Amino acid sequence: MALTPLTAGELAKKIVDREDLFLLDVRPEEAFNDWSIEGHNVEKMNIPLSDLEKDVENVKEELPKNKNVYVVCAKGISAQKAVDSLKKAGVENVTYLEGGMTAWSEHLEPVKIGETDNGATIYQFVRLGKGCLSYFIMAEEEAAVVDANRMIDVYKNFATRNNVQIKAVIDTHLHADHISGGKKLADQEGAQYWIPPKDAEEVTYDFQPLEDGKDICLGKGEQVKIHPIYSPGHTIGSTSLIVDGSYLLTGDILFVDSIGRPDLAGKAEDWVSDLRATLYDRYRELPDDLLVLPAHFGQIDELNKDGSVAAKLNILYKENEGLQVESNEQFRHMVTDNLPPQPNSYKEIRLTNMGKENPGEDKKQEMETGPNRCAVS
Repeated sequence: MALTPLTAGELAKKIVDREDLFLLDVRPEEAFNDWSIEGHNVEKMNIPLSDLEKDVENVKEELPKNKNVYVVCAKGISAQKAVDSLKKAGVENVTYLEGGMTAWSEHLEPVKIGETDNGATIYQFVRLGKGCLSYFIMAEEEAAVVDANRMIDVYKNFATRNNVQIKAVIDTHLHADHISGGKKLADQEGAQYWIPPKDAEEVTYDFQPLEDGKDICLGKGEQVKIHPIYSPGHTIGSTSLIVDGSYLLTGDILFVDSIGRPDLAGKAEDWVSDLRATLYDRYRELPDDLLVLPAHFGQIDELNKDGSVAAKLNILYKENEGLQVESNEQFRHMVTDNLPPQPNSYKEIRLTNMGKENPGEDKKQEMETGPNRCAVS
């Protein structure tokens, strides 16, 4: 029986469930080495399409006989050609990923994180192909979305399915690695859009200032509070959120296995002291049993068994190497000497998120190609 094409959503579920998978990536070697699909039980092989077509019989011999082969390319077109060649060579256990890495980059997988004593339910939307994490917080008939990706229909449909109205849309900072859907989502849903004013000095649109201590409330009785805490370092305006005294949304300041980088506005030397003050002073004053929910992850190993990316603050202070540096000078060297390559098109992405540029959808996809690279290595 012929295999049907695999959707990005189906692939995401297989990876979250840690299924054994074999992926044949037919993109050029450079593209594969820069960015590929990760998973705990994912086996990968890279053979560019031109090489496969020249030597399909030898490629056939390298493929597993006892498991399905999923062919991956940039947008799904080259993968279909590879599948046709392999089937002509007698390979039956082969199909392709619909939409390729583009579709994989844009898929959001919702994972329920938990509930609070005041009745809030929080979901983490995991963008496996990009390493982005966004959040949907519900209380009675109201909801807030935090660090929304540009695929805003996912949040709108989720709100409809759960019979809630999106009341607030929040960006913890001005993003440089992906295009925010925050302002557009807020406009379409009639919600208030919140962003830190220090990050919004050059934006071209209206917003509500996300400021330290000014709570955003959800629920008919406004019993669920989203409490902003000024936490600069990744950007000058970065602001974390404590949700109902239970969850700490850290934006791009603190991740599970690493810490945020301070250089995406070209100000690493200026902002590194802010980053240290946030991580080593501000966060130290918070309850250590808060569950940290970051805006990104860097490696598949950061995913828990349920597919979520989360850890208690006290655990991170014991295990995250970015929180173990004793001196200011050592910290400065660790941060400024270990910066990975900057995200693809990060300058253009920042301008887009300011409202100064409005590229078309194809251009937006191109700008977001590649890993997020928001963490210090």
